[in-house]
Amino acid sequence: MTNGFDATRLWELLEQQAQRNASATAIEDDAGRSMTYGALNAAAARIANRLHEIGVRRGDRVGVCLPKGLAAVACIQGILKTGAAYVPTDFASPLERNQYIFDDCRTRAVCIDEARAATFESGKADLLIFPDQTDRVGAPWMDSCSAEWGGGDGSTGDDLAYILYTSGSTGKPKGVMHTHRSAMSFVRWSAETLQPKPADRFSSHAPFHFDLSILDLYVPFTVGAAIVIIGEDLGKEPMRLAPFIAEKRISVWYSVPSILALLAQYGRLEEHDYSALHTVVFAGEVFPIKHLRALVEKWPGRSYLNLYGPTETNVCTFYRIPAEIEEGRRTPYPIGAPCSNVKALVLEGDHREVSGSDEGVLYIHASGPVMKGYWNQPAMTERSFYTDPSGERWYCTGDVVSTDAEGNYLFVGRRDRMVKRRGYRIELGEIEAALYRHPNVREAAVVSTEDDEGVAITAFLSLKDGQRGSIIAMKQYSMNELPSYMIPDRFAFLDRLPRTSTGKVDYHSLIGAGQTV
Repeated sequence: MTNGFDATRLWELLEQQAQRNASATAIEDDAGRSMTYGALNAAAARIANRLHEIGVRRGDRVGVCLPKGLAAVACIQGILKTGAAYVPTDFASPLERNQYIFDDCRTRAVCIDEARAATFESGKADLLIFPDQTDRVGAPWMDSCSAEWGGGDGSTGDDLAYILYTSGSTGKPKGVMHTHRSAMSFVRWSAETLQPKPADRFSSHAPFHFDLSILDLYVPFTVGAAIVIIGEDLGKEPMRLAPFIAEKRISVWYSVPSILALLAQYGRLEEHDYSALHTVVFAGEVFPIKHLRALVEKWPGRSYLNLYGPTETNVCTFYRIPAEIEEGRRTPYPIGAPCSNVKALVLEGDHREVSGSDEGVLYIHASGPVMKGYWNQPAMTERSFYTDPSGERWYCTGDVVSTDAEGNYLFVGRRDRMVKRRGYRIELGEIEAALYRHPNVREAAVVSTEDDEGVAITAFLSLKDGQRGSIIAMKQYSMNELPSYMIPDRFAFLDRLPRTSTGKVDYHSLIGAGQTV
């Protein structure tokens, strides 16, 4: 038992708190609507009973195509109660993409809003339709459903809990399958590390189809804390988000670094009261040191944690940022050491373990928080794992790391973001880091393209307000910061870099643009 809970399946966390703290606030949205643990559990039970009525059983998949809010959380919990796995999609994505996802994993039912239901081709899936702009988690069909779940699920920790679809190299998204066991391994580690209290208020900034949401949705439930749901629109606007964090008395914040960088630059953080905030957690991408330093200076005295891990592993390493960032530091902090529930190896191309500080690819043992595999893609699953001579399986993250003197992993770059030019191996992230050091650069992204002339490198830059881009000036700067073989061939200036629905830089769209710049 950890932090007072002994759940082995995700839905049990809510049920336990509904029994212990029924009147405590479980979730609250950015419009001020909220639900207690008792009310949320009852709504989830009604949804589970309806799903059971239409034939959803253990092992089925149920899609979620709803705006981020109370109803979406209730649906997720209701789906889990039935023993099925939930498949969340990006509500703002084209309907065709979400349709592909639901068809690909053969959903038995889909929880969807009225507007999208009108044009959704359900196929064999039943639709559970939720009214638009409702002030409560309700629908006419819910009124006749019992608020007590009595169907039983018979599920075990090895059953699927959710499938998260991520971009695939084929152009089609691929489904990452996580079981209750892998999810609960991460939730337990997070609870042990963050030590949440019932009075805490956790931000829920990540969309539910993004793996950061797993911490948001379940760690608060381990102690009966509250989740403050931040909608997609508010989550992207630092001028509105900054006062919201203060007003809602959020105590634990979790997001990608780019959102925190925007808050530090444009949120006017000095104008608001953040006395409730004690923990700031970030993951998903490298946090440029100049933006991290600015944030720590404006939010001093907090605990800062850098979490690392692809969707396939949840979180597998972490690093505690020091209270003060040394003035001369120019490189990002390490991604840290393996979490207590994780075993890791750094291997060379021939699967030999590297020595000392040599670079290699990070592998994570196929237990703990690691995925079951890719949905309906056994060949891709097999390629992603390595079986060592003793018979143990390891997931290949594809990330190149080295190890510092303290045993922390240093992120070198993605194996698929390394290129060779003029005989030199180049990590595109290293060029980005150099460009970020320019005092006028707000955002930087570097892509490579290949043609008959060889590899071309394009740097896309977003400058601080009022600054005009100069290719000559950036070329001169790069000559002082980078070796000649790493200097970008082209520079392009944008108002803002394009980002995916999860807040990361959208490199795929930039690669296309890089062909024509």
